[in-house]
Amino acid sequence: MYVTRTLEGFFRKASSQFPVMLVVGARQVGKTTFLRHLSKAKRSYVTLDDPLVLNLARRDPSLFLQRFPPPVLIDEIQYAPELFPHIKMEVDRRRETGLFWLTGSQQFHMMKGVSESLAGRVGIVQLLGLSRRELLGQGRSSRPFLPTPAGIGKRAEAERGAPLGDLYRIIWRGAFPAFALSRGADRDLFYGSYVQTYLQRDVRDLARVGDEMSFLRFLRAAAARTGQLLNMTDLARDADVAPNTAKSWIS
Repeated sequence: MYVTRTLEGFFRKASSQFPVMLVVGARQVGKTTFLRHLSKAKRSYVTLDDPLVLNLARRDPSLFLQRFPPPVLIDEIQYAPELFPHIKMEVDRRRETGLFWLTGSQQFHMMKGVSESLAGRVGIVQLLGLSRRELLGQGRSSRPFLPTPAGIGKRAEAERGAPLGDLYRIIWRGAFPAFALSRGADRDLFYGSYVQTYLQRDVRDLARVGDEMSFLRFLRAAAARTGQLLNMTDLARDADVAPNTAKSWIS
Protein backbone atom coordinates (compact mmCIF):
# COMPACT_ATOMS: atom_id res chain seq x y z
CA MET A 1 0.00 0.00 0.00
CA TYR A 2 1.47 3.34 -1.07
CA VAL A 3 0.69 6.51 0.86
CA THR A 4 0.88 9.77 -1.09
CA ARG A 5 3.66 11.93 0.33
CA THR A 6 3.43 15.70 0.70
CA LEU A 7 6.84 16.12 -0.96
CA GLU A 8 5.80 14.59 -4.28
CA GLY A 9 4.99 17.86 -6.04
CA PHE A 10 8.08 19.60 -4.68
CA PHE A 11 10.31 16.70 -5.72
CA ARG A 12 8.97 16.63 -9.29
CA LYS A 13 9.55 20.36 -9.63
CA ALA A 14 13.09 20.13 -8.24
CA SER A 15 13.91 17.19 -10.52
CA SER A 16 12.96 19.33 -13.52
CA GLN A 17 15.61 21.84 -12.43
CA PHE A 18 18.51 19.64 -11.25
CA PRO A 19 20.34 16.83 -13.08
CA VAL A 20 20.75 14.93 -9.80
CA MET A 21 18.26 14.50 -6.96
CA LEU A 22 19.28 13.01 -3.61
CA VAL A 23 16.67 11.86 -1.11
CA VAL A 24 18.13 11.45 2.37
CA GLY A 25 16.53 10.16 5.53
CA ALA A 26 16.62 7.52 8.21
CA ARG A 27 16.40 3.84 7.40
CA GLN A 28 12.87 2.66 6.51
CA VAL A 29 11.20 6.08 6.17
CA GLY A 30 10.18 5.09 2.64
CA LYS A 31 12.86 6.67 0.42
CA THR A 32 12.99 3.82 -2.09
CA THR A 33 9.22 3.34 -2.20
CA PHE A 34 8.75 7.09 -2.70
CA LEU A 35 11.12 7.30 -5.67
CA ARG A 36 10.06 4.04 -7.30
CA HIS A 37 6.46 5.23 -7.19
CA LEU A 38 7.41 8.50 -8.90
CA SER A 39 9.68 6.90 -11.49
CA LYS A 40 7.37 4.02 -12.49
CA ALA A 41 8.73 2.48 -15.72
CA LYS A 42 10.52 5.61 -16.88
CA ARG A 43 13.85 4.90 -15.20
CA SER A 44 15.88 1.84 -14.29
CA TYR A 45 16.57 0.86 -10.68
CA VAL A 46 19.67 -0.52 -9.00
CA THR A 47 20.51 -0.99 -5.33
CA LEU A 48 23.97 -0.97 -3.80
CA ASP A 49 22.70 -3.37 -1.13
CA ASP A 50 23.54 -6.07 -3.70
CA PRO A 51 27.17 -7.13 -2.98
CA LEU A 52 27.96 -7.83 -6.65
CA VAL A 53 26.57 -4.49 -7.79
CA LEU A 54 28.37 -2.68 -4.96
CA ASN A 55 31.66 -4.31 -5.89
CA LEU A 56 31.28 -3.09 -9.48
CA ALA A 57 30.39 0.44 -8.34
CA ARG A 58 33.48 0.64 -6.14
CA ARG A 59 36.00 -1.05 -8.44
CA ASP A 60 34.89 0.34 -11.79
CA PRO A 61 32.47 3.31 -11.48
CA SER A 62 32.71 4.06 -15.20
CA LEU A 63 31.60 0.54 -16.15
CA PHE A 64 28.85 0.72 -13.53
CA LEU A 65 27.35 3.79 -15.22
CA GLN A 66 27.58 2.06 -18.59
CA ARG A 67 25.58 -0.87 -17.23
CA PHE A 68 23.08 1.40 -15.46
CA PRO A 69 22.84 4.54 -17.61
CA PRO A 70 20.53 7.45 -16.78
CA PRO A 71 17.75 8.00 -16.23
CA VAL A 72 18.42 5.74 -13.24
CA LEU A 73 17.52 5.42 -9.57
CA ILE A 74 20.54 4.36 -7.48
CA ASP A 75 19.58 3.12 -4.01
CA GLU A 76 21.91 3.34 -0.97
CA ILE A 77 24.44 5.62 -2.67
CA GLN A 78 26.33 6.10 0.62
CA TYR A 79 27.98 2.70 0.12
CA ALA A 80 29.84 3.84 -3.01
CA PRO A 81 30.95 7.50 -2.84
CA GLU A 82 33.38 6.59 -5.62
CA LEU A 83 30.47 7.12 -8.00
CA PHE A 84 30.12 10.85 -7.35
CA PRO A 85 32.96 12.12 -9.61
CA HIS A 86 31.74 9.89 -12.46
CA ILE A 87 28.15 11.06 -12.00
CA LYS A 88 29.47 14.62 -12.22
CA MET A 89 31.24 13.88 -15.51
CA GLU A 90 28.10 12.25 -16.95
CA VAL A 91 25.97 15.21 -15.86
CA ASP A 92 28.39 17.73 -17.38
CA ARG A 93 28.50 15.75 -20.61
CA ARG A 94 24.74 15.40 -21.09
CA ARG A 95 23.51 18.67 -19.54
CA GLU A 96 19.99 17.40 -18.86
CA THR A 97 17.78 17.48 -15.78
CA GLY A 98 16.45 14.49 -13.88
CA LEU A 99 19.26 12.13 -14.91
CA PHE A 100 20.09 10.58 -11.54
CA TRP A 101 17.84 9.93 -8.57
CA LEU A 102 19.77 8.81 -5.49
CA THR A 103 18.83 7.66 -2.00
CA GLY A 104 21.09 7.60 1.02
CA SER A 105 21.53 8.35 4.67
CA GLN A 106 22.83 11.67 5.94
CA GLN A 107 26.22 10.25 6.77
CA PHE A 108 28.91 12.90 7.11
CA HIS A 109 31.31 11.31 4.64
CA MET A 110 28.62 10.86 2.00
CA MET A 111 27.33 14.43 2.32
CA LYS A 112 30.88 15.72 2.10
CA GLY A 113 31.35 13.80 -1.16
CA VAL A 114 28.09 15.21 -2.51
CA SER A 115 29.02 18.80 -1.66
CA GLU A 116 32.50 18.45 -3.16
CA SER A 117 31.63 16.58 -6.37
CA LEU A 118 28.07 17.66 -7.18
CA ALA A 119 27.88 21.25 -5.98
CA GLY A 120 25.32 23.16 -8.03
CA ARG A 121 24.17 19.97 -9.74
CA VAL A 122 22.20 18.23 -7.00
CA GLY A 123 18.93 18.96 -5.24
CA ILE A 124 18.75 17.44 -1.76
CA VAL A 125 15.43 16.48 -0.18
CA GLN A 126 15.00 15.05 3.31
CA LEU A 127 12.19 12.52 3.67
CA LEU A 128 10.77 12.03 7.16
CA GLY A 129 8.35 9.44 8.44
CA LEU A 130 4.65 9.63 7.65
CA SER A 131 2.92 12.77 8.89
CA ARG A 132 -0.53 12.68 10.45
CA ARG A 133 -2.01 14.18 7.30
CA GLU A 134 -0.31 11.60 5.13
CA LEU A 135 -1.68 8.84 7.36
CA LEU A 136 -5.14 10.34 6.89
CA GLY A 137 -4.72 10.26 3.11
CA GLN A 138 -4.28 14.03 2.79
CA GLY A 139 -0.71 14.05 1.50
CA ARG A 140 -1.66 15.25 -1.97
CA SER A 141 -3.58 18.29 -0.72
CA SER A 142 -1.19 19.15 2.10
CA ARG A 143 1.72 21.55 1.74
CA PRO A 144 5.16 21.16 3.36
CA PHE A 145 4.90 22.70 6.83
CA LEU A 146 7.02 25.77 7.61
CA PRO A 147 7.37 26.51 11.37
CA THR A 148 6.77 30.26 11.06
CA PRO A 149 4.43 32.03 13.52
CA ALA A 150 1.78 32.34 10.82
CA GLY A 151 2.23 28.73 9.75
CA ILE A 152 2.01 27.42 13.31
CA GLY A 153 -1.14 29.43 13.98
CA LYS A 154 -2.80 28.26 10.78
CA ARG A 155 -1.95 24.61 11.45
CA ALA A 156 -3.13 24.83 15.07
CA GLU A 157 -6.47 26.25 13.95
CA ALA A 158 -6.89 23.55 11.32
CA GLU A 159 -6.18 20.79 13.85
CA ARG A 160 -8.46 22.19 16.54
CA GLY A 161 -10.88 19.54 17.72
CA ALA A 162 -8.78 16.59 16.52
CA PRO A 163 -9.16 13.64 18.95
CA LEU A 164 -6.25 13.62 21.39
CA GLY A 165 -6.37 9.83 21.53
CA ASP A 166 -5.63 9.62 17.80
CA LEU A 167 -2.56 11.79 18.25
CA TYR A 168 -1.24 9.62 21.09
CA ARG A 169 -1.76 6.48 18.99
CA ILE A 170 0.28 8.00 16.17
CA ILE A 171 3.06 8.97 18.58
CA TRP A 172 3.05 5.49 20.12
CA ARG A 173 3.17 3.64 16.80
CA GLY A 174 5.68 5.99 15.20
CA ALA A 175 5.94 7.15 11.60
CA PHE A 176 7.83 4.37 9.83
CA PRO A 177 5.51 3.24 7.00
CA ALA A 178 6.22 -0.49 7.37
CA PHE A 179 4.85 -0.47 10.91
CA ALA A 180 2.49 2.52 10.95
CA LEU A 181 0.43 1.06 8.10
CA SER A 182 0.34 -2.51 9.40
CA ARG A 183 -2.33 -3.99 11.62
CA GLY A 184 -1.52 -6.37 14.41
CA ALA A 185 2.25 -6.01 14.02
CA ASP A 186 4.37 -6.41 17.14
CA ARG A 187 5.73 -2.98 18.10
CA ASP A 188 8.55 -4.27 20.30
CA LEU A 189 9.68 -6.72 17.62
CA PHE A 190 9.71 -4.04 14.91
CA TYR A 191 11.61 -1.41 16.87
CA GLY A 192 13.92 -3.97 18.48
CA SER A 193 14.95 -5.17 15.03
CA TYR A 194 15.29 -1.58 13.83
CA VAL A 195 17.68 -0.64 16.64
CA GLN A 196 19.68 -3.84 16.14
CA THR A 197 20.12 -3.12 12.43
CA TYR A 198 21.02 0.50 13.20
CA LEU A 199 23.71 -0.58 15.65
CA GLN A 200 25.17 -3.32 13.48
CA ARG A 201 25.23 -1.50 10.14
CA ASP A 202 24.93 2.28 10.38
CA VAL A 203 26.55 3.14 13.70
CA ARG A 204 29.53 0.85 13.33
CA ASP A 205 30.46 2.42 9.99
CA LEU A 206 29.64 6.02 10.84
CA ALA A 207 30.73 6.52 14.44
CA ARG A 208 33.47 3.88 14.66
CA VAL A 209 31.74 2.46 17.72
CA GLY A 210 33.58 -0.44 19.31
CA ASP A 211 31.18 -1.24 22.15
CA GLU A 212 27.64 -1.49 20.81
CA MET A 213 26.11 -1.88 24.28
CA SER A 214 27.69 1.38 25.42
CA PHE A 215 26.21 3.13 22.41
CA LEU A 216 22.82 1.55 23.12
CA ARG A 217 22.90 3.02 26.65
CA PHE A 218 23.84 6.36 25.14
CA LEU A 219 20.99 6.08 22.63
CA ARG A 220 18.45 5.44 25.39
CA ALA A 221 19.77 8.30 27.52
CA ALA A 222 19.59 10.69 24.55
CA ALA A 223 16.06 9.56 23.65
CA ALA A 224 14.90 10.20 27.22
CA ARG A 225 15.98 13.84 26.79
CA THR A 226 13.91 14.54 23.68
CA GLY A 227 12.67 18.14 23.77
CA GLN A 228 15.06 19.18 26.55
CA LEU A 229 18.13 21.39 26.61
CA LEU A 230 21.26 19.35 26.00
CA ASN A 231 23.52 18.86 29.01
CA MET A 232 26.47 16.82 27.78
CA THR A 233 27.81 16.07 31.27
CA ASP A 234 24.51 14.63 32.49
CA LEU A 235 24.04 12.68 29.28
CA ALA A 236 27.52 11.15 29.53
CA ARG A 237 26.96 10.25 33.19
CA ASP A 238 23.65 8.50 32.55
CA ALA A 239 25.11 6.64 29.57
CA ASP A 240 28.22 5.70 31.58
CA VAL A 241 30.63 7.04 28.96
CA ALA A 242 33.26 9.77 28.96
CA PRO A 243 32.02 13.30 28.13
CA ASN A 244 34.30 13.46 25.08
CA THR A 245 32.84 10.19 23.83
CA ALA A 246 29.28 11.47 24.28
CA LYS A 247 30.16 14.67 22.44
CA SER A 248 31.68 12.71 19.57
CA TRP A 249 28.69 10.38 19.26
CA ILE A 250 26.05 13.10 19.37
CA SER A 251 27.78 15.17 16.71
